[in-house]
Amino acid sequence: MPTSARPLATLFALALTGCALAGCGTVNEKLSAGAADFIPAWAGGLPADAPPRPGTAKYDEFMRERERKRMMPAAERGDENKPAPTSQDTAH
Repeated sequence: MPTSARPLATLFALALTGCALAGCGTVNEKLSAGAADFIPAWAGGLPADAPPRPGTAKYDEFMRERERKRMMPAAERGDENKPAPTSQDTAH
């Protein structure tokens, strides 16, 4: 019984396509984690005041500063964390 090359070529093409698609999932996972930092806020990216990502040196510095401010008395922290007065507060 002669064997045709067509079924073997089809099987090879399907296997190659499957491996290529499986590889895309891992590549995109790594690329999307880094590419998300470069999307502008107006297009749905991170806002300018978002904290740094965990695992970076900036994140460790951010957490140390946050802990230092948490340990300070409220009167010494400054006005940057106070909410803005509302129109009801100013009307009285």
